Amino acid sequence: MGYAQLRELRTALTTASDIASSLRATPTRRDADQLVDALRRALTAAGSLGEATGPTGCALHPHGAVDPLHGDPEDPLPPGYGKCLLCNDRRRRADAPIRLHQRRPQPGRRRSA
Repeated sequence: MGYAQLRELRTALTTASDIASSLRATPTRRDADQLVDALRRALTAAGSLGEATGPTGCALHPHGAVDPLHGDPEDPLPPGYGKCLLCNDRRRRADAPIRLHQRRPQPGRRRSA
């Protein structure tokens, strides 16, 4: 269990508690949605406490950075990409087109035969 995971859990639970404490007699849909969102974050953080693989789910970089595009519906990751930013960056570099650098003859210099 990492300090960051425990801090995330505490923050989510505190946020959920604050939202629940401030609810009026007739909460609005927005209030309910905010509370559900905070509780989901707390549940996700609590579930990750016992994971041996860490937040990335990566065997090579278990406590590395999570790719910010993971789960983004507007700009989804290609198939086969995971949550690990380091591995996804390596995949992106491998998938990038190869640029061949060609030497151009410089003016005034003769090419040797």
